[in-house]
Amino acid sequence: MRTRYSSAQIVLHWLVFVLVVLTYATMDLKGDFAKGTPERELLALTHYSLGFCVLFLMCVRLFVRGMYVTPPVKPALPRIQHYLSGATQGLIYLMFLGLPVLGILSQYYDGHDWTMFNILMPKSVFPDIPLHKLLKNLHEWLATAGYYLIGLHALAALWHHYRRRDNTLIRMLFARK
Repeated sequence: MRTRYSSAQIVLHWLVFVLVVLTYATMDLKGDFAKGTPERELLALTHYSLGFCVLFLMCVRLFVRGMYVTPPVKPALPRIQHYLSGATQGLIYLMFLGLPVLGILSQYYDGHDWTMFNILMPKSVFPDIPLHKLLKNLHEWLATAGYYLIGLHALAALWHHYRRRDNTLIRMLFARK
């Protein structure tokens, strides 16, 4: 029986992590530049493109996840921790699938030209500004909640490793040769 996640799962996990960090960083940095400046536009383009990459890789992660059995935590978790772990992981998946979808829909209903990977993306023929604002607000709220969920996930992994001394964290690390 496997004691670690598959190499594909580990690579996807850490690649999504890096993309999420970069996606958040582009939006945080965007605020440092005035509207209409080339730097701000480049950061927005980068944010949209990275967000789409997160969506794509999260879909790949779901597919790959279905191909492998999840390695067990040893020693086994108490039942409540097992359920909380599954719920948190489910929320993380939903968040990083939902955030890009909300962002794309928000841009679509804005009615303005926008690009992803420097490709002009479709926009609604009939812009819906109230819907655009609602989707954008949901996107921003969920992104803010993401900081807390990611922090909780990281703290839980460290707690399992250093306090509980189980293999939770080790299962998602690359094996030493």
